[in-house]
Amino acid sequence: MPSETKSINRVKVRINGEDYYVRGRVPVEYIKKVANYVDRKMCDLSQNYPDLSRTRIAVLAALNITDELLRLKQEYEEFLTTFDDESEG
Repeated sequence: MPSETKSINRVKVRINGEDYYVRGRVPVEYIKKVANYVDRKMCDLSQNYPDLSRTRIAVLAALNITDELLRLKQEYEEFLTTFDDESEG
C-alpha cells in the first residue's frame, strides 16, 4: 500500500455503473486502482449472474475479494515461515 499523504484526496470513481466520491490519504492513482479492481469484480459477476440485485453482486464481490486477500495472506505467511526456516538452517 502506498504511503499516506498529509492532505485528503477526493476522487470520483465509477463502480458497476454508479458514481461514488472516495476520499483518502493515499494518492489519487491508488484510489482509482482500488475502485477499478472492485468495478471489474462487480462487472464480471453482473455479466455471469444478470438476475442478481446490485446488493447481492456487491456482497459476492466482497466475499470473492476477501477470499483472495485471505489466500494471499496465508501464502505470504507460509513463505515467511519457509524463508525463516531456510535462513536459520
